[in-house]
Amino acid sequence: MQQAADIRDAVSPDEILFVVDAMIGQDAVNTAEAFRDGVGFDGVVLSKLDGDARGGAALSIAHVTGKQIMFASNGEKLEDFDAFHPDRMASRILDMGDLLTLIEQAEKTFSQEEAAKMASKLQSSKGGKDFTLDDFLAQMEQVRKMGSISKLLGMLPGMGQIKDQINNIDERDIDRTAAIIKSMTPKERAEPTIINGSRRARIAKGSGVEVSAVKSLVERFFEARKMMSKMAQGGGMPGMPGMPGMGGGPGRQKKQVKQAKGKRKSGNPMKRKAEEQAAAARREQAAAQGGAFGLPAQDGGKDFELPDEFKKFM
Repeated sequence: MQQAADIRDAVSPDEILFVVDAMIGQDAVNTAEAFRDGVGFDGVVLSKLDGDARGGAALSIAHVTGKQIMFASNGEKLEDFDAFHPDRMASRILDMGDLLTLIEQAEKTFSQEEAAKMASKLQSSKGGKDFTLDDFLAQMEQVRKMGSISKLLGMLPGMGQIKDQINNIDERDIDRTAAIIKSMTPKERAEPTIINGSRRARIAKGSGVEVSAVKSLVERFFEARKMMSKMAQGGGMPGMPGMPGMGGGPGRQKKQVKQAKGKRKSGNPMKRKAEEQAAAARREQAAAQGGAFGLPAQDGGKDFELPDEFKKFM
């Protein structure tokens, strides 16, 4: 500690920053107090935030010493060194992700012009078929520039529950995928449907993978393109109505109306009479049990009047 104090006296720095390891644990406060009393510092730099530790103990330094955390490091490169945001750190500790940082990184990496071009291809009337393997490769390389896949997934909410699976992600899979696509001819990248057995064998040999890997990549590309095109056009999977990507589109609503109509009446007079008798029996049983919302079934709710306070919403 005396050596650090001697360096301070010799160079007279404008600022002194105390660098603390996010994995230091409960000893962070003792170390910070010792450095403050022996040398003194103006701010804190929190390092190794890309590891398993969430840095909760290190945050107590700011409270104990009264010095703010100024910078944080998420990796070993210069671009991984950034200003510290306490609200984002709190979200990280609570396993709520860090979406703001993820969005900022995406804005720095992705070109708005390229993103608009990709979106127009997915929204085209051809069902996204203009989106080729070349486009897929370009997007994949842009995502790679943002950092490791495990690091990006770690910024999403709830990822702490599957931390082991995220840590086991093999980053080399992206390199293998890129090698497969680059082993294709320009025509094959533009029209993956022409890739047959002999072409798959040639691509697999050129990229150093199994034929099954080439087949799997093409199939997954078709599925991903279909899904992205559907989401870009405002459609989605069956689910909550009125939400993009969650169903509720006009086509689905028409389908539900058709299903609600039920079966047509039989053309056989005897069978139709039996169906009518069965329906009448069900109505009588419902009347005996009472109607919806506690109303007597025979009333059918005709005499029910809404309070004046509710009528303004009708």
